Amino acid sequence: MEKPSKILVAYDGSELSKKALEYAKFLVSDHEQAELEVVTVMMYLGAYDAYSFKELRKTVESETSLLVEEVKDMLSSVQNPTSVHMLEGDPSLQIIKLAEEKGVDTIVLGSRGLGRFKEFFLGSVSHNVVQMAKCPVLIVK
Repeated sequence: MEKPSKILVAYDGSELSKKALEYAKFLVSDHEQAELEVVTVMMYLGAYDAYSFKELRKTVESETSLLVEEVKDMLSSVQNPTSVHMLEGDPSLQIIKLAEEKGVDTIVLGSRGLGRFKEFFLGSVSHNVVQMAKCPVLIVK
């Protein structure tokens, strides 16, 4: 079995997504041609009145931008080609879509990012990605 040559990591700032990113960095560390794609997904915000939507969107965009900067810092020591993506929408669908667009051969993500309460209502991103992905998915605990 060959090591993955193009890895997509889903990152949401949780401890498990940090572990997933660290593990993906390890996977590419001795394979200089391997590429590392990292995605953070800003959840679709739904229906709000115009004012509250603008304020909420600004807050979410700001938090997501901070996540992207955090990822860039974490990738600063990586010699491999890297890309960081900030997307909006359903996290599971955006992860799958990007994986297919970029032709990744492995997706790496944490087993949980949201708390159990939110997960009950929103569903597990990791579960949905495992079900929909056309490539291997590595879940980090």
